[in-house]
Amino acid sequence: MWKKIPEGCASPVSLCFRWRAHETSQLEEQLQGWGEVILASDQVLRWEKPWFPGALVAVTTVLFLLVYFLDPSVLTGVSCAVMILCLADYLVPTLAPRVFGSNKWTTEQQQRFHEICRNLVMSRHSVQGWWKRLLGLKDEKPKVYFMSVISTLVMVAWLGQQVHNLFLTYLVVTFLLLLPGLNRHGIISKYMGMARREINKLLKQKEKKNE
Repeated sequence: MWKKIPEGCASPVSLCFRWRAHETSQLEEQLQGWGEVILASDQVLRWEKPWFPGALVAVTTVLFLLVYFLDPSVLTGVSCAVMILCLADYLVPTLAPRVFGSNKWTTEQQQRFHEICRNLVMSRHSVQGWWKRLLGLKDEKPKVYFMSVISTLVMVAWLGQQVHNLFLTYLVVTFLLLLPGLNRHGIISKYMGMARREINKLLKQKEKKNE
């Protein structure tokens, strides 16, 4: 029989929600200077306008073509990337309010910013949960863990050997940038449903042949 939680004592579920709410508020404070940029990026990633996906692909293509033609060394590429991040971290909180006008924020924009921060916190917890499950699999079923990890790494290594690294990175980055819009417009669920129906048809045909 389940024990009744005494009054005044918070359940583990409520404690989890409180902790996530606390983490969300902390993240909102940390990203406050980036609020305008985050909201603008969110509109682009969610395809608020029909030409946004084409613009995403075009910008990504130009950047990767630039890297391809310049062909920088690893050290140069890392140094330039870190330098751009440092400049953005310094300039964005200063220039963003002047460009976008933070004093014009509406209640809807503030709510959307809160939802973005909450989704980021939930995503981080999901990644941590998957990592804990992977470590748990290593302790409980070391053979399954070993075979799964080695098989995955071998497949990735083979794929990297067959496809140019920069082109493969371009495909992954482009897909990740388009993923929020694909989810929002139901494109992924649509094609997943079509794939499931086709698989079910093949299974039924196989069962009929076996009969």
